[in-house]
Amino acid sequence: MKNILVTGAGGQLGLTLKELAPRYPDLHFEFKTRAELDVTNKENVEKIFSAFQYDYCINCAAYTHVENAEKEPEQAHEVNAEGVKNLAHACLENNLVLIHISTDYVFDGKKNSPYGTKDIPNPINEYGKSKWLGEQYIQKLLSRFYIVRTSWLYSKTFGKNFYKTILENAIKGEELRVTDTQTGSPTNTISLSNFLIETLILHNADFGIHHFTDNTAMTWFTFAQKIILENGLTDKVKLLRQSNYNSLAKRPEYSVLDVGK
Repeated sequence: MKNILVTGAGGQLGLTLKELAPRYPDLHFEFKTRAELDVTNKENVEKIFSAFQYDYCINCAAYTHVENAEKEPEQAHEVNAEGVKNLAHACLENNLVLIHISTDYVFDGKKNSPYGTKDIPNPINEYGKSKWLGEQYIQKLLSRFYIVRTSWLYSKTFGKNFYKTILENAIKGEELRVTDTQTGSPTNTISLSNFLIETLILHNADFGIHHFTDNTAMTWFTFAQKIILENGLTDKVKLLRQSNYNSLAKRPEYSVLDVGK
């Protein structure tokens, strides 16, 4: 029996893992929401980690609002960097393997081919900078870790995300304007959850940095098209291509991840 602690259990990935957990009777999961485990509170983290002998910590806790991170960078860094450092220390002291979810936004988007795990990060917004600093803390403190970079994460069931927003607006028959200036790989939380459990935990993948997406590159506009088509709403909504995207945060134009490296 492997014991797995999941932080950030109230988010879309944490809730997906919780939904899938009963499929794995040989794994014991404990899910902690932010109210139960605040990663920015070092004493809280130490208390939770020392109270039970966990084998893994899957860190789903994150500050993910890219736009707001530009306005309140301290808060983004507190969660995505300092909070991750707290978890890394606790994993080191209690002999846990840390599985940390990171992002394609650690890259600047200037490359014209998929980013591999050996490519040097160069984040261009505060969110990406905070996530990159969190990665560095992990690599400095731990030898037994998985940093899993993913991109354009969405759940069809949980949380607020691009998929659900497009679907809700399409059902209302609203005119949709979606940018075609960014290219990435949408990733379903179910796919990522299966990777974390099956590949990393059950099959003991090599420690280090991994890239995982659903491995199909597209623009946000193309993704919106797919969502509308998948739900049979092509006759109900008008989807318009938008080349100028109003954003406070700079965003990488190309952030496709190479999942083979």
